[in-house]
Amino acid sequence: MPDNPQKEQPRRRQARGERRIAQLLEAAAAVFCTTGYTAASTNAIAREAGVSPGTLYQFFPNKEAIAIELGDRLMHEMREAYGEALAPVDPATPLEEAVGAAVDRFIAFNCDHPVFFALMHGPDIPGRIAEEHDALHATLVSRIEALLFSLLPDAPPADVTRTAHVCLGMYKAGLELVLAHEGAERDAYTQEIKNVLIRYLGPVVGDRLGAPEGADATTTRTV
Repeated sequence: MPDNPQKEQPRRRQARGERRIAQLLEAAAAVFCTTGYTAASTNAIAREAGVSPGTLYQFFPNKEAIAIELGDRLMHEMREAYGEALAPVDPATPLEEAVGAAVDRFIAFNCDHPVFFALMHGPDIPGRIAEEHDALHATLVSRIEALLFSLLPDAPPADVTRTAHVCLGMYKAGLELVLAHEGAERDAYTQEIKNVLIRYLGPVVGDRLGAPEGADATTTRTV
């Protein structure tokens, strides 16, 4: 028997509530992916979760609140993903390997959480999610800039910023194609994204990546 049953009971209720919230968010993700955010309804989400609308309203007042909670959780996971994907690169790492590892991590996240793309790129997403997405985009650009500056310390900042925006833009454009396919075709489109980025960045970083430690990178051009 618990030492303090009065404290144990609220903890159990809290745990049940967290499980219910997770259940509702999972159902919302499925509905948003199927119908899009605009056409989704709380009734459809409750039906997908196997609960009554009244049960849903105990936790969320409306569809927007569900989307915001789901978006917040996905943003947190995404920040962890890009923190690992855009970590400093060992200069001995070949460009193909560095680009491939980063693209694979981002693609894996979006394939595991297709609702992220549905929420972030929908035509009528809640304002808070749009603001957080803009902030995430800015942070991603900053991380890519930092990565480029570590390879090109003498490059003009405006040029590095432009290159970072182009890299992220090419990835995001290809992501839609990746998510629209499955199996071997998805893998093929993923490889195409890598090929485009490698061919774009190759002349930019020159010998900076893939060279033996201490080697003199003389063929690198400015961004």
